[in-house]
Amino acid sequence: MLLGLIALGGCGFAPVYGDDTILRGRIAFETRDTVPGFRLRERLEQRLGVADAPLYVLRAQITDRRRSLAITTSGDNQRFNVVGTVTWVLTHATSGETLANGRHETFTSYAATGSTTATQAAETDATARLSVALADIIVSRLLLLAPDLPR
Repeated sequence: MLLGLIALGGCGFAPVYGDDTILRGRIAFETRDTVPGFRLRERLEQRLGVADAPLYVLRAQITDRRRSLAITTSGDNQRFNVVGTVTWVLTHATSGETLANGRHETFTSYAATGSTTATQAAETDATARLSVALADIIVSRLLLLAPDLPR
């Protein structure tokens, strides 16, 4: 097993977030001026850095909807899913050529069993987690595409 690890070290793998990555600090992010849009942009910037002189522009739109998940016999909703969809397009900053695009969906949940304030806090937290999850999906896709992007 130790020999396998030594061989793996010499195979040419490089860390994705190393100093020489093509994406770190190279993408300008554009999202809607909404709370989920802000959180999405914030997470993308955390993961890929803020661009001073971007090579690429990523435009993303996030939407979400609530769906009842657990309803009591008296008709009260006790749990909700927040389903989010993000649609994004990566373009070259100077030519405007579309390089990649995608549409991804995921969900988070929250309980509505406490007070009104607790339920609102849980909903706010769920939408924040949703934005982070969608941003992470975009980053994963971009990292797969990075070697093929024009420089």
